[in-house]
Amino acid sequence: MRPEAGVIMDFYKRAALVCTMIPEGKASTYGQIALLCGKPKNARQVGYALSRGLAGKDAPAHRVVNAKGILSGAASFATPDLQKQMLEKEGVEVLWTEEGLRVDLKKYGWKNTMDNALWLREEFERRNI
Repeated sequence: MRPEAGVIMDFYKRAALVCTMIPEGKASTYGQIALLCGKPKNARQVGYALSRGLAGKDAPAHRVVNAKGILSGAASFATPDLQKQMLEKEGVEVLWTEEGLRVDLKKYGWKNTMDNALWLREEFERRNI
């Protein structure tokens, strides 16, 4: 395996761990996950990992939206409404806007703490990822 391939796989492992921390009934952004993974410019890579299942089957990809709260929809899920249905089942209100289906991140956004960030950093080191 090329050295950079190992680095990329480690990023996916980090993204998977971060995603599992998003509480039920909350949403996070690709950018927020990338930041917590230590790669703030890699939001697109988070999206790629989630859409391809590279972050693992346990990662709650339905809780991840873009910076405006817009759902990824059919591009990443088996049916166009699946992400919406999964969020609503958890109590997250999904609104229709001109830009598409949207979550109000002020109301439903996952608020990280410094303790979360520090724990993740230690956990990444412990797992050597």
